[in-house]
Amino acid sequence: MDIKNSINSSVSPESAASTAQQRSLVPKGITIGLAVFALVLSLAGYGFRLLVGDDVGEVLRHAAVIVPSFVLGIPLLFWVGSRIFNKVKGMHIESWNAISLGYLTSCISMLWLMGTYS
Repeated sequence: MDIKNSINSSVSPESAASTAQQRSLVPKGITIGLAVFALVLSLAGYGFRLLVGDDVGEVLRHAAVIVPSFVLGIPLLFWVGSRIFNKVKGMHIESWNAISLGYLTSCISMLWLMGTYS
């Protein structure tokens, strides 16, 4: 009987709760890679525009709007949306997964725009 009690007492409620807690499905390295890829994609056309001879001020003004909206805005919207869904619907969407989906959507939308205007 002492063996049963010692085995049962060795598993604390905190450790049982931590193993039951869901973890992020997306590794942080993939999210960081998507963030870097989004930054590279958003800056890719501006070097070409400068080489072609566009006005530097116009290029910088355009980049000041477009780069933050794709690199920060879209992932931020996905994160805020996940927080709203968690509060309103009682869902459990990990913040890291929402940010990763935001960066993935950002990269895909930039590639789509590049393909459309090329």
